[in-house]
Order: sequence, then structure tokens, then C-alpha cells
Amino acid sequence: MKIKILDTTLRDGEQTPGVSFTPDEKLRIAKALDDLGVDVIEAGSAITSEGEREGIKMIADEGLRAEISSYARILRGDIDAAISCDVNSIFLVAPTSDLHIKYKLGITRDELVKKTLNAIQYCKDHGLVVDLCTEDGSRTDVRFLSKILESATQYGVDRFTIADTVGIMLPERIHEMFSKLARESKVPLGVHCHDDLGLATANTIAAVRAGASIVDVTVNGLGERAGNASLEEVVMALKLGYNYDMGIKTEKITSVSDLVEKSCGIPVAPNKAIVGDNAFTHEAGIHVDGILKKPETYEAIKPESVGARRRFVLGKHVGTKAILKMLSDLKISVSDEQLRDILNQVKYMGDKGKKVTNVDLEAIAHSVLGIEVEKAIEVKELVAVAGNKFTPTASVKIKINGREITESATGTGPVDAAMNAIRRATKEVPFELVEYHVDSISGGTDAVVEVMVKLRSRDRIITARGAGSDIVLASVDALVNGINLIMRHLD
Repeated sequence: MKIKILDTTLRDGEQTPGVSFTPDEKLRIAKALDDLGVDVIEAGSAITSEGEREGIKMIADEGLRAEISSYARILRGDIDAAISCDVNSIFLVAPTSDLHIKYKLGITRDELVKKTLNAIQYCKDHGLVVDLCTEDGSRTDVRFLSKILESATQYGVDRFTIADTVGIMLPERIHEMFSKLARESKVPLGVHCHDDLGLATANTIAAVRAGASIVDVTVNGLGERAGNASLEEVVMALKLGYNYDMGIKTEKITSVSDLVEKSCGIPVAPNKAIVGDNAFTHEAGIHVDGILKKPETYEAIKPESVGARRRFVLGKHVGTKAILKMLSDLKISVSDEQLRDILNQVKYMGDKGKKVTNVDLEAIAHSVLGIEVEKAIEVKELVAVAGNKFTPTASVKIKINGREITESATGTGPVDAAMNAIRRATKEVPFELVEYHVDSISGGTDAVVEVMVKLRSRDRIITARGAGSDIVLASVDALVNGINLIMRHLD
């Protein structure tokens, strides 16, 4: 059975607190989703604002393969706003639980049904595909759902979606509900799950196993409160667990996740399934040994299948195999005795609660080998200023391979301005700052801080640190340490 993917990142995902996409960002994400193979893109809620309508219309007019939809309540004003955006379909939402009908709408069941059917008829009169979504459907009497389904089908509804709006469902209960509706339905059934109990993916899969053929998802599980069912989790679970055909180019999942993360500013948790930084990262010696011999020993999913890469990290659980692999990546050869010395120093740092970076490993190895390494980049001067009445600005003079370069930049604060100035001065070095983290090592106003940065250079991830009582200098040190490592190992 072909399972269709309805992605609502641009509507339900955008309802994540603090998230607001510009029209251009919406179009960029929609194009990525279309390239990924998503069947339906819910581009937003047209009634929301002028900017929202602009974004939806841009997507609808782009000529994408996917069906473009707009959210609408069972109100003519909502539907007219969607029609003005040239969408293909309406994600028509009708509250169906007695709780919503009585306390939110203040009407009766019969009145709700009449309003819903009138809205469906209005949509069909305007040539739109209609996906009727029963808001709070998971807390709606299933007999009433059956009645709405039968009536809506007679009015020409194209899809019928049950929403677990507050994420209260359990897999066995949602399976039972969909099994009953699937026996009666003459139109495809959709499932729309929220993650309040951490069961959105499980509930979505249970619904599919019971007859649902459209799954509503968001990239990275974005959404209100605890979020929606995650596209990457649902797709990979259905593909690997049940061999469903969805037409998704799974090797593009990580890049789409990265795009959405950068656009919305909501970081993906490191331990997030499929797309989290730790999803294919290994430290424990026994795991690394197994991975190097046969990846399947500790990886159920091939990282390449979702466009990710395997990484080894350093800490007190590390073993010699991981150290050797990472030294090999740094083009450093050591004897067995030198390897033991390096391993012991790495474990010592791990025991002290330190995160061991790539730069740390290289420095430890060079120390054991008695090698002095000249830095390709050296900061000669740095000035960063900030205040309430002017934009934070930084200027930097660096020496790069013997050549002095001076650059300046602005930022949201002095740290951001200084980092931007370093980026400008080293623009020929291929890297991207993907993570920045600060810890206070000591207390007081003169506290020593430790800054950790993670840089992506081509297909490699580099970690580096800097420390000191001045957070700007510590941040610049961390960034420059990472860039130096990248430059030493550029092909």
C-alpha cells in the first residue's frame, strides 16, 4: 500500500512557540520538501496574515510536484483567503469532540455537522480538494465520527483525517478506532498525531497498520507543545519496519532537517532519532570496535541512507580503535606505546568531566610525539565594543600563513561580532559554525568560561575549545583553534 506524506512543518510546525518563517523561508523549505518527495505540503493558514498569504501563494505558484494546501476552519472567510492563494486543497478543520463543540463553539452536534457540510460544499464548488480533519478526533465518540465521515463522503470530501490534537492517544486505542473507520470509509483516511505523551510516531504507525493511508508529519517533530509526529521517524519506521512504499528520498532527510533547524532557530536535540547529532555517534570502545568490524553490530540504520555520517568522539569510555581511527583521519601515525600514552591522557581528561575535542587529540598526540606545530592562523589584535546606543562591532587583525589581514563586522553582541570578523578574515577556509556552547568553570564576576565550538568543513565535523575570563577572547580562541586544525588537514 502506498502511504502518502502530508507535511505540515509550514503550518503546525510554525506554531511552535518562537517560530515564524518569512515568505522566502517558507518557499525554500517547500522546495526542499518537494524534492524530498512529500505528497502534500500544508503551506500555512491563509487567514492568519498578509505575509502568510504571500508565502502560501509563492509556494502555490512555484509549480511544485506536491499538492499545496492551506489550513482553514469551517468558515467562509478562511476558505476565501485560501482560495485567493491559488492552493490545490483545503485542510478543513472541524472540532468534533463534545468538549470542543460545547465549550469552544457553543453549539450542538447537529449544528456542527451542518456547518461542516456547508463548508465542504463551498470548497467543492470552488474546485478544491478537501481533506476534512476532525480536530480533537481522538476524544470524539467513534459513532459520531462515523456519522460525520458518511455525511462528508456524500458531499464529496476527498480525505478524512483524525487528529489526536492533545496527544492523548495510545497505540492500541488508535488502532481500534482506525480499524472501525477503515471498514466503513470510502475515502482515504489520514492521521494527525501530537507528541504530548511521546507517542506520536507510535500512534501514527498504529493508525497506518489499521488502515490509514495519509500521515501528517513535521520535520524534526516541530509543533505546538511537545510537537507533532516526526517526518524522519515515521518515514524510516514505516520503511524499515514494514517495508511501506512512500516515495521519499531518504538520503535527503538530514539536509532537510538542517535547513528547517537553521530557518526556525529551534535546535534539534542531540539524542533525537535519525537526525540528532548523536544518532550515528559512538564513544564506547566496545561499540567502536564492533562498528569498525561490522557497522550493523551497533547501527540498525545506515547513516548514508538518511544523508548522515558516522562519527567517533572522545571521552573516558573510548578505546584504542577509536583513537587510531581519529588519528588516522588527522594523518598521524603512532607506535603502540605512544597510542597507550595518548589513550591514557584522553581518559584522564574524560574522568575530569572534560569534553575531548579534535584539537585536544591532535595536541595530545603532538605532545607525545614531541612535534611542535606552527599555527596557520594567529590573532594579532582584537577589539570588540558594544553598548545600548550603537551596534556591537568588532575588528580583528590576524596573521594567516604569514599574511596580515584586517577585517571588521557587526553582530547581535560582541561575541557574535568578533566571530563574524574572524569568518570574514578566513573566508577562503571552507567551514561553517554549527554549534557554540559556553560553560562557566569558576564563579564570580571574574569567572573563567570554557567555550566549545563545532565546525563543519566539507564532510567533516571539527570540535575545538577556548577558555579564559573574557568570553569574547575565549570564543575567538575556540574558533581559531578549530580553523587551524581544518587548515592543517585541507587536501
